[in-house]
Amino acid sequence: MPAGKINEEVLLKGRQVIESWGLKVKLGKHCYAIDKNYLAAPDADRLDDLQQMLDDKSIVAIFCGRGGYGTTRILDQLDFEKFVRNPKWIIGFSDITALHLKIHQLGFQSIHGCMPSQYSKPEYEESVESLRQILFANSHPIIAEKGNSYNRNGIGKGQVIGGNLSLLADSLGTASAPDTTGKILIVEEVDELRYKIDRMMMQLKRAGKLSQLSGLVVGHMTNLKDTERPFNFTMEEIMLDKVSEYSYPVAFNFPIGHEAPNLAWRYGASATLLVDGDTSSLTFD
Repeated sequence: MPAGKINEEVLLKGRQVIESWGLKVKLGKHCYAIDKNYLAAPDADRLDDLQQMLDDKSIVAIFCGRGGYGTTRILDQLDFEKFVRNPKWIIGFSDITALHLKIHQLGFQSIHGCMPSQYSKPEYEESVESLRQILFANSHPIIAEKGNSYNRNGIGKGQVIGGNLSLLADSLGTASAPDTTGKILIVEEVDELRYKIDRMMMQLKRAGKLSQLSGLVVGHMTNLKDTERPFNFTMEEIMLDKVSEYSYPVAFNFPIGHEAPNLAWRYGASATLLVDGDTSSLTFD
């Protein structure tokens, strides 16, 4: 539980799903030591739990219970020496983007996918199955079935990185800021004001993180809000404005982010982004 709180009953249901896959579950000692404030537990306890999971040779995958906020509070104190010698899957999204960025920087893949807080919800059945497929079989193409007239055609190839836009912007100027050169960048967000989406994308652009991409994929932009004085740009217009001078493909409406389906993908894996009209797909090597 590197970030926010999770209800004990919800976590139990998530555990049952994982066990139904034939996996044995080991809970962190402080999973239910709920902090009086926003976090799942005090920083020292969440750090201790995650460090033990990273160090334990018997563990093959770390399922982060949920996102929220808190991962960056402990990220720089983690020791990845034993993880590098015995890597394992780290699974999650949203606030867990901070951890994905660090793992990618170390040269390993991780899994951007739904978390135990969602496993028992019927609407996430497809999302959970996509995660199971990655763990036990292989990666399937992710297709934006809704399509979007704002798509910018083209083919892009490279490692796929990204995640939550707030966490990507938050990483700039830190030790885990990503190198985006030649990569396909995925962004998603939830409960944000439109002008803040614009500001975060502008920050990525000013930091040089958008200029040399192989492609841009926009996932769910969930529950975007506006101010009393409207910011009169659509989400698509905001995105395209920030990459207007670059020639790589841009694809919208990908089933990734803070609503169902949130299909799993291998963070740092090589893939091909194909955008042709309102049809787009992301196929992993």
